[in-house]
Amino acid sequence: MKIKYLLFVVVFSLSLGVIKAVASKTPAGSVFSSLTSGSGLYDAVIDINGRGDYTSVQAAIDAAPVNRKTPWKIFIKNGRYEGLVRIPEDKTFIYLIGQDPEKVIISFKINCGNPENPKDAGKAYSKVKFQQADCAVVVVNATDFYAENITFENAYGVEAQNGPQALAIKTNSDRMAFSNCKFRSFQDTWMTSTKGKNDRTYADHCWIEGAVDYFYGGGNAFVENSTFFNVRSGSVIVAPSHEAGTKWGYVFQHCTIDGNKAAGDGRSKLGRPWHNQPMAVFLNSTIKIPLHPEGWTDMGPAAKLFAEYNSRDAKGRPVDLTRRRTWYQQSKGEGGQRVDGLQAVLSEQEAAKYTYTNVVAGQDGWNPRNFFKKAAAPSHIEWSAGRLTWQGSPDAAGYVVYKDHRLAGFTKDASFNTDTRPEGKYTVMSVNENGSLGNMSQIYSL
Repeated sequence: MKIKYLLFVVVFSLSLGVIKAVASKTPAGSVFSSLTSGSGLYDAVIDINGRGDYTSVQAAIDAAPVNRKTPWKIFIKNGRYEGLVRIPEDKTFIYLIGQDPEKVIISFKINCGNPENPKDAGKAYSKVKFQQADCAVVVVNATDFYAENITFENAYGVEAQNGPQALAIKTNSDRMAFSNCKFRSFQDTWMTSTKGKNDRTYADHCWIEGAVDYFYGGGNAFVENSTFFNVRSGSVIVAPSHEAGTKWGYVFQHCTIDGNKAAGDGRSKLGRPWHNQPMAVFLNSTIKIPLHPEGWTDMGPAAKLFAEYNSRDAKGRPVDLTRRRTWYQQSKGEGGQRVDGLQAVLSEQEAAKYTYTNVVAGQDGWNPRNFFKKAAAPSHIEWSAGRLTWQGSPDAAGYVVYKDHRLAGFTKDASFNTDTRPEGKYTVMSVNENGSLGNMSQIYSL
């Protein structure tokens, strides 16, 4: 019996060794493997279904190294990620790359005023009363943050379509950048940094949704090619608070102002002054819904500069700016005086000063447009002996492979190992050195 048992152990051990050897030869990046950071293309992969390195955004943030000087690239697979996200000051250079902005949703139900809504009994909802400093779904306190293809949603604002404050995101540092993201709530959707008077925020091709002061705060923000979507009658888009010494304030270039049916009644306004010396300019805007003719309204101080240049309607016709507000009634706490004779329209020469380079670059030459510069699409896909190969892009750091429109894996090489049943439709997407998703190849069918 002992001899038989010993033989069994030896045979089993040898068999296990063979199994391990076979497993070790399973090519990295093949569809056998989980979609983790093993390819080296991303530093971490988040998959809510457990096939990545982490199942939550916060877990991936917590595991990231501190005080980095180069990007820590985190890929987020499609899914609805419920929960608060906090990025502390020492977690610099976090880059969050979503698979699809409509399908990667970071969401939570929280507001600044009420610890609990009786109508929401049984639902995920914070019973802790949060103050303005922390009542956001996502709070970024570290510098050099970048996100693309992600929806940031405060479910309280979206569902209630009412106040109080319910931030989707608060960015409270310098060099914050976003591409192809959505921000959704009702009141105070996005608060920009008030930490440093010239902290920079940049956004391109984003969707920002709300009704009450839904882009507000301080610092220099340059938002281009983006949509501000108003969701009620009498919506107000911006409420800046700029300290003396802030150089540019809010700059909106080639943006679209739109809204739902309720917001299209001609009562919505571009903004109102919150505190200090607010500045906001809208340049080359497309205004799809009728706004109140005065454009702006009162809140606290007089605006230092609230103005437009070359605003157009949905048909490309110039918007009449002759009735835009040139005076403000200060609140009692801000002086209590009426201030007249202010500027509401910029000249061509004045508007020309608000360039991307002037507002964004600063003394360090920050250039977030490079973050999402699209690498060229791969071409000439072929398959042989269980392996896809293609002609790579010279400006790509790696590739994302899709099979039948589903994410199959990552690779840093111009090749990918398929499974034993490779039949399907394949596409390959280039990824640049920042992890940003690039152009997609044509479909290759097997």
